[in-house]
Amino acid sequence: MIAPWIRDWRGRYWGAAPAILAPENTAEVEAIVIRAGELGVPLVPQGGNTSMVGGATPPADGSALILSLRRMKRIRELSLEDNKVVAEAGVILDDLHAAADAAGRRFPLSLGARGSATVGGLVSTNAGGTQVLRFGTMRRLVAGIEAVLPNGQVYHGLSALKKDNRGYDFNQLLIGGEGTLGVVTAATLELVPAVTDRCVAWVGMSSPEEALRLLRVFEAETTQVESFEIVPEDSLSLVLKHIPGTRNPLSRLHPWNVLIEACATSPIAESPRTVMERVLAAGFDDGLFDDAAIATSEAQANDFWRIRESLSEAEKARGPATQHDISVAINLMPKFMVEAAAELAARFPGTEASAFGHLGDGNVHFHVRAPVGADPAKWYAEQAPLVTAYVHDLVVASGGSISAEHGIGQMKREELERLGPPARLSMLSAIKRAMDPAQLFNPGKLVPDWTYNDQANS
Repeated sequence: MIAPWIRDWRGRYWGAAPAILAPENTAEVEAIVIRAGELGVPLVPQGGNTSMVGGATPPADGSALILSLRRMKRIRELSLEDNKVVAEAGVILDDLHAAADAAGRRFPLSLGARGSATVGGLVSTNAGGTQVLRFGTMRRLVAGIEAVLPNGQVYHGLSALKKDNRGYDFNQLLIGGEGTLGVVTAATLELVPAVTDRCVAWVGMSSPEEALRLLRVFEAETTQVESFEIVPEDSLSLVLKHIPGTRNPLSRLHPWNVLIEACATSPIAESPRTVMERVLAAGFDDGLFDDAAIATSEAQANDFWRIRESLSEAEKARGPATQHDISVAINLMPKFMVEAAAELAARFPGTEASAFGHLGDGNVHFHVRAPVGADPAKWYAEQAPLVTAYVHDLVVASGGSISAEHGIGQMKREELERLGPPARLSMLSAIKRAMDPAQLFNPGKLVPDWTYNDQANS
């Protein structure tokens, strides 16, 4: 049944495709790409179809075929000596975690869609998640790539060389390319030591400025903090209302909250709980927060994380909203979160704006919820584009990015063209033209339309 694969996860974008092609190995991908090139048939690479920006949805005119990598799910190699794993594009993140765990290692990237997101999609979107604070995005975790290029050639880049000075870094070109420059078929990924102990805390406070100061206290005291997620009161309230079985970790609601996880990777390292208690005690003495709860069991730790991972689901249950995955300089983020939300509420009466996410990375998910009772179709058609443009204007005015980790896809393509620095747009255009002159790889995504309009008029 093709229906689930022609729409995006949020139900905002619908496409059409006459068929899904599901190769089992790289040779079959190569054959498909060569034949598609001969016939002039566009291809839309797809993994778990969890894109938040319509990046894996086929065009509405039915001109493209979906190229599903889900059958390519082998873990080809896992080396404890090199701390590397070679995983094919269709390997689901949860399965990758399990394979690494069984070998006494871990792959240090996690996100809410880990049960469906695939390696190929994670690479192609330069995925981030909740552990970027310590380990970085996929750009830091990918040591090599295998991909089929638009001309049908296979790029053999899986060798995890520490030094390779043969010119441009093609691995990095494909990471974050959203399938517009090549079909990723496998990747060599970095592994790190397994967690021997962890501690999770939920902290309530008055402002995001206090949250950032608390993060700096942790950074001065320890390298064990892997996640530092900020959650406003209104987002927490939506979870408590719409997600069964959730409860407030603290005795009352606070204007802002942070979820903190500290991990040890050696049995002789200082206990994460000891670290957490020591730093939180110092933070409380300095007046940086009002209350805190430290999880006393794995079940309670998972309950804390369930709140964070249910934020999008709870918001979806509340009604229509525009979601903006943005970044600004970390030192500017607390002020931006408060002032931008106030400006949005004033500019669009009845809306509710709030931000949550990866404060320590300078990346938050800035969401604007429609007025209660608004007709979804009418609001998305008439108000949502205005809201999004206003948010993006505020972000660019602060020197930030309109896409921190979700990519551009089709949702943000026009905004990238409107706001993107000319030099960046010119380089995107030149690279796309050089590598995919027929525009057959994931058409309508990432690169502005004028890339090919200019070519046609030249």
